[in-house]
Order: sequence, then C-alpha cells, then structure tokens
Amino acid sequence: MNKNVITTIILLLIVASLILVPLFALKGAEFGGSDDAGSTKVEEIQGDYEPWFTPVLETALHGEIPGEIESLLFCVQTGIGVGVVAFLMGRFVERKKYENGNTSR
Repeated sequence: MNKNVITTIILLLIVASLILVPLFALKGAEFGGSDDAGSTKVEEIQGDYEPWFTPVLETALHGEIPGEIESLLFCVQTGIGVGVVAFLMGRFVERKKYENGNTSR
C-alpha cells in the first residue's frame, strides 16, 4: 500500500471513532434545550418563576410543538442561512475576478 491509502484509512478510522465513541460514552445522557435549562435554573434560584410570554407557535397550536417539527424548522433556518452566506461569498469572488479583468469562467 502506498502512503496515500494508509493516510486515508487512518483518517477514516478517526472519523468513525469520532462518530461511534460518543454514542457509547454518553449512554443515558439527556439533551435538552437551553430555554428549558434556563427556566429550570431560574426556578431553582428564585422559586416562583413565571415566563413573561408564551411562544407564538405554541399559542397558535394550543400546545407544545413536536420535537421533529422543531428540528425541521431549525434545519430549514440553517439551510437558508448557509445559502445566503454561500451566495454572498460567490458574489465576492466573482466581483474580485471582474475587477482584476479575468472575466473567463
């Protein structure tokens, strides 16, 4: 085997370990949102904590939004943000090429 194949195999093993080790190391861990953690902590410190308002979608749906829908909305928001950033970066690259007189693609 040549050096590139060995490097690729080692990098793939590192990536696989980065994916698999947390699955076993964090068994039984609970992941929650920062909003829930913050209100819980304030309630521990102050006692009778009451939020100032309820979220708009929870009011419209008469209950809490399912976790899958929250994840979907977060992913859509992330995708839109990445699209805007990628578009702007592309525009800056094209502007620089145009200013330097290199209009060929």
